[in-house]
Amino acid sequence: MGTATDRLQHIKAWQTSGLTQAAYCRHHGLNPTTFSGWRRRYRAVPEGAIPGLLPIQLTLTTTGPTGPLVLRLASGHALELPADAAPGWLAELLRCLG
Repeated sequence: MGTATDRLQHIKAWQTSGLTQAAYCRHHGLNPTTFSGWRRRYRAVPEGAIPGLLPIQLTLTTTGPTGPLVLRLASGHALELPADAAPGWLAELLRCLG
């Protein structure tokens, strides 16, 4: 139901609306149980952060990549990609994963 940014906007709008959560959900056609799940998920999002994105640190080399590109998540999962993966393809992959 919408993007992570849309969900966060709903949460912020509800917080400033003065409505109960149930009334806000009724008014916007949202499922109250789903909305509660959004609130739990975004409770830990730092102010100013974009939901669904994680901070990363890039290290540049002058010789270029020699091995695979490995994306490691805080959960411990890793995704290994060819070092020559096209930037546009990688951007689309990250959008799909986000």
